[in-house]
Amino acid sequence: MTLISREEIKTLLEQPKTNCVSIYMPTHPVGAEVRQDPIRFKNLIKEAESRLIDAGVEQNEAMELLQKAQKLDNPNFWEEMGQGLAIFLSKDIFRYYPLPLDFQELVVVTDRFHVKPLLQLLNGDGRFYLLTLSQKDVKFFEGTRYSINKVELQNLPQSLDEALQYDETASEGQFRSATSNNSQPGQFHGQGSTERDNRQENILQFFHIINATLHEKLREEKVPLVLAGVDYLLPLYREANTYQHLMEEGIAGNQKIDSPQELHDQAWQIVEPYFQKSQEEVLQRYHELFGANTGKASNKLKEIIPAAYYQRVDSLLVGVGTQQWGLFDPSSETIYLHEEEETGDEDLLDFVAAHTLLNGGTVYAVAPEEIPYSTPVAAIFRY
Repeated sequence: MTLISREEIKTLLEQPKTNCVSIYMPTHPVGAEVRQDPIRFKNLIKEAESRLIDAGVEQNEAMELLQKAQKLDNPNFWEEMGQGLAIFLSKDIFRYYPLPLDFQELVVVTDRFHVKPLLQLLNGDGRFYLLTLSQKDVKFFEGTRYSINKVELQNLPQSLDEALQYDETASEGQFRSATSNNSQPGQFHGQGSTERDNRQENILQFFHIINATLHEKLREEKVPLVLAGVDYLLPLYREANTYQHLMEEGIAGNQKIDSPQELHDQAWQIVEPYFQKSQEEVLQRYHELFGANTGKASNKLKEIIPAAYYQRVDSLLVGVGTQQWGLFDPSSETIYLHEEEETGDEDLLDFVAAHTLLNGGTVYAVAPEEIPYSTPVAAIFRY
C-alpha cells in the first residue's frame, strides 16, 4: 500500500481552485462488510454528483467528471483496500489512496480539496527519514507510522566508488568493524596504518558528499533522520553530518538482509517516542501560553482562521471526524459560521489545518477529546 506523503498533500492543496471533489469512506479488506463497500461507494459517487449540480455544474459535466472514479469499481480494486479510501477529483486531477485509516463517510465539494482526515498520517509532522549506509549501496527512505518508501534523490551517490571515482584494488578483507576486546568501533585493520587512514578518510569524504546532497533535501525540514548500517560506519557519518535532527540511536547491522518493512519497524521504535514527546511538548506549551494570557495561544476559531491564513500559526491541534461549516472572506476578514452545511460552505477546521500546513506550521489531527478545553481546535501563534 502506497502511503500519501506530506508533500503530496501539499500538492493537492496547491491545485487550481475549481469544483474539487473529495470523497472519504471506510473499507473492509476482509469480513462480511466487504460486499457493502461497492454499494457504499456508488452512493457516495451519487452524492458527489448531486453536490456538483448544487454548485452549478451541469449534470452531464458532473457525470463526466466522476466517470474516472466510477471505473475503479471492480473486484480487483476492492481486494487492494486497507481500512479507508480517499478519492480526489477535479477537472485536471484524479487521485485515490487506499489507506490504513478508518474514515467516516464524507463527500466535500469546494474550491479546494478537503485534506483534514488525511492529516492523522502526519501527526507531529509525523514523518521520518531513514538513510541506509554501506560502501556499495546507499538508500534514502521517507517513512511514517504506517509505511516506508524509497526516495530517489538527484546527485545522491550510491557507492563509495561512484562518489570518489575510486578504483579499489584492495581485497574485501582489508578493513572491517572491530569486535575483539582490544578494539573500538570504527577501528580498521589492513596492510598498514597509512592505507587504513586513507581508506577511513575516503569513507569520511564519501559521507560528506552524502551529507551535502541531503542538505539540499533537508535544509528546511525538522523531522528525525535515522541512520542504518554496520557499526563502524555510523560514527563516521555522524562526524560528517550537519543535519540538526539526526537521531542519536541508529540501526546497526547489515542492511542487505533487511526488507524495507523490517527497517521501518526498527526505525519506528526509535522515532515513536520522539513524536509522542513532540505532541506532549506542544500541549504543555499551549497550556502555559493560554493560561498566561499572552495572546500567543487561542482556541477561538474566529481568531485562528485569519491567523492561519496570514501564516501566524506555528502549531495546530484540530479534531478529526468533526466539521465546522462556514465561509471566510479574506478581503474583509469576515467569518460566517453555520450550524448546518450550506451551498458554497467549506469546513473551516479543514481551512485552518490546510493553511497551517502550507505555511510551514505543524498540524496534529487528533480525536476531539484530546484537544484542551473541549474545543474543536487550538493553536499556538508565531507572534
